This record gives sequence, C-alpha cells and structure tokens, in this order.
Amino acid sequence: MLTKEPKLRDLLAIALPMVVSQASETIMLFVDRLFLSWLGKTYISAGMSGGLSAFVFMSIFTGTVGYVNALSAQYYGAGEEKNCVNTVTQGILLSLLFFPIALTFIPLVGKFFEISGHTPGQIELEYTYFRLLMLGGLLVLLRTVFASFFLGIGKTRIVMYSNLAGMVLNVPINYLLIFGKLGFPRLGITGAAIGTLAGSFLITVILFSAFLKHKLYKSNRSKELWKINPIVMKKLMRFGMPAGVEMFLNVMAFNLFVQMFHSYSEDVAAAVTIAFNYDMVAFIPMLGLGFATTSMVGRYMGAGNPKGAEKTAGLAMKVGLFYASAMMLLFVFGAEGLVRVFTGGLAAGDTSVIPLAKTMLRLAAVYTIADLIQLIMSGTLRGAGDTKWVMYISAALHWAMAGAAFLMIKVFVMNPVVVWMGFISFILIMGFTMFLRFKFGPWRKMKMID
Repeated sequence: MLTKEPKLRDLLAIALPMVVSQASETIMLFVDRLFLSWLGKTYISAGMSGGLSAFVFMSIFTGTVGYVNALSAQYYGAGEEKNCVNTVTQGILLSLLFFPIALTFIPLVGKFFEISGHTPGQIELEYTYFRLLMLGGLLVLLRTVFASFFLGIGKTRIVMYSNLAGMVLNVPINYLLIFGKLGFPRLGITGAAIGTLAGSFLITVILFSAFLKHKLYKSNRSKELWKINPIVMKKLMRFGMPAGVEMFLNVMAFNLFVQMFHSYSEDVAAAVTIAFNYDMVAFIPMLGLGFATTSMVGRYMGAGNPKGAEKTAGLAMKVGLFYASAMMLLFVFGAEGLVRVFTGGLAAGDTSVIPLAKTMLRLAAVYTIADLIQLIMSGTLRGAGDTKWVMYISAALHWAMAGAAFLMIKVFVMNPVVVWMGFISFILIMGFTMFLRFKFGPWRKMKMID
C-alpha cells in the first residue's frame, strides 16, 4: 500500500529511464529521416508520411493494450499481484486478435495518399514504407504490452535497456541498407523500414524474456494465466478501448493535417517534416514523463491515496519544465543550424526549404510548455481511469483542428505559416483544457478496481 507522499526521487526513478527510452525512440526516428533526407526531399517527406500513417492505423490497438500500464499499476498498488501479471497475458491475447485486423487497413492507405494530393513519386515511397511497418505491427503491439507492464510496476530500467539495444541495432542497419554499404544492397526507404523492424524485434525479445524471468510472473505462473480472464479482460477493454480510440482519432486527425500540408509542394512538405522532426525531439521524451506519471498515479489511486496521485502530477510538471524550457530556447536561437542538419544532404544550392522550416521551428517553441501540460495532465487522468472524458475532449479538439486546416489549406489556400500558427493555437487550447479537467474534474474519486 502506498500511504507515503511521493518524493522527487520516486518519480525520477521511474521517469528518467522512460525519458531515456523515449529519447532512444526519438534518435531512431530522427536518424531514419536524416538518412532519408540525404536521398532527397521526396524521401524525407515519404518517411514521415508513411511512418505516421502506420502509427495512425496501429494506434487504436496499441492504445488499448498500452492501458496495461495503468491497470497493472492499480493492481500492483492494491497488492493484487496475480491480476497485475494477468493484465500482461490478456494484453498478449488482445494483440494476437488485433494484428490481423490491422493488416486489413493496408490496401486502403494507397488510395488515402492519392486523395491527399501527393505526387506519384512520393506515393510510391510512402506506401512501401507504410506497408512494411504494418507487416511488423505485431512486434509493436507485443512490445507495448511488455513495456506497459514494467512501467506499471515501476521497473522501467529494463524498458530503457531494451530500447537502447534496439537503437544500437537500428541505426547501423538503416545506414547499411538505405545506402548499400559493406556489400549490402541499396534498398533506400525499404532499408529504412527493415532497420526499424529489426530494432523493434530485438526490443520485443528482450522485454518478453525479462517478463518470463520476473518474480511476479514466476510466483503466479499457471496454465490459467494464459487463458482469457473475463474480469481482467473486461477492465482492459473498458478502460483501454477509450484510450485506444482517443489515440486513433487524435493521430488520424493529426495525420490528415500533415497530409494536407504535404499537398502544398515538395518544399513545404520537407519544411514541415523537418519542423516536426525536431518537435518530436521535444515531445517524445516528455511523453515518457507522461507515461511515468500515469504509472505512479495508477499505483497511488489503486492504494486509495488520491493526494499522492495529485502530488505526483505536480512533481512531474516541475521536472518537465526544465526540459521544455531548454527545448524552447534551442528552437528559438538554434533554428537555422538545426534546419541545415537536414538540408545539408539535399542537392547543392537547394536552400529553398530553409526559410519556411526555420520559421516553423521558431514558432514551435511557443507551444512546447502547453504540450508538456497536456501530457502530464492527461497522463494523470488516464492513471485514475478518467479515459472517456480525455477521449471525448482530445478527439473533439483534434478533429476541430483538422477541419480548420482543411478550410485554410484546401478552401482558402492560406499561407503555410498561417496554418502553422493555427496548429499552435490548437496545442495551447489542448493544454488549457486538460489543466481545467485536472483541477476541477472528478478523477480523485474514481475507482478502476474493486
């Protein structure tokens, strides 16, 4: 039972490995797109578009099984070890069910790219990348389940080590296969996808092995553990599905926004991809802090200590502010140098992307703190079980943003910078809304487990 108030060291013990884990994910994506940028503007745009689309169509499933985090945290906080472990086996069974369903999306996406108005060259590249990532989707589901379990019980170092191992494997494979070095074939964007799947496979194997060796699994191991448990499965679906639907609706709306941005021109597509690639450097480590917040809040709520959960959110905000503030300064004062990291690989003298990408990156500094607020506040609400409200509000705001982007880009054909400022306004509203729910909502009285 967690009766003591959380300390900063308690949060950091969970959060720092998760921040490092997410940072390794960031490095993998960043280097992947950096290598592709050396092949040309179309390749870097296709890498973001295809990769984001794969994330979109897996998100409803990963979001659902990812709720193993909060549910295992609550069972762990309540001292129900068998049910805590059972969340993992139920998550695995759901993953096996979800994967073939996810594959049915593959044929639909080529048409989606065409409707978005992309060039034929970009469509061919992004569809190749998307299709290969989707074929490896089971790895994403399983690694999400195992990582969520370790996060839920606060043992996040194994997640960090596995992600670092995946990064160490992914980066050199990408280089060898994208460019055809050391006798390997030059596969371009196909090589980038293979490198990503290789890293994901290694991460999954490490986490699965660690789960089988963990004392909680060993002490509760039985044949029944691997059968459907109606009680745990129902809770995972009841609370996890809203989280999965929310993630799907959110990233789908975001994906539509990106695809419409890409329809401006190759220069605009490359500029927004560069801006989002650096935004990812700020966002994903903060996402790791949000995951850690969900875990700690879940354990305190499971132990019947909402005050401890509330203090956890406050500590997470303080930690996040240091990082978010540093990223703001980097975006404002280092924009040109950051952009030239990507444009250096383009054709000699092709600097057409730089002015727009630089402006977008500097403007991105405006919403960095708002992004932190919405991640910590929504992470707190999810840990307490307030998933439906988060889904409704977050999805509504994301689709309002997508609708506004359609009008600005397709109807009124506004300047890309104006559209980018509209996106920034959406993030600010999202952060303020999540803060209000955290401050005045009923999450402190919610119960997920009996």
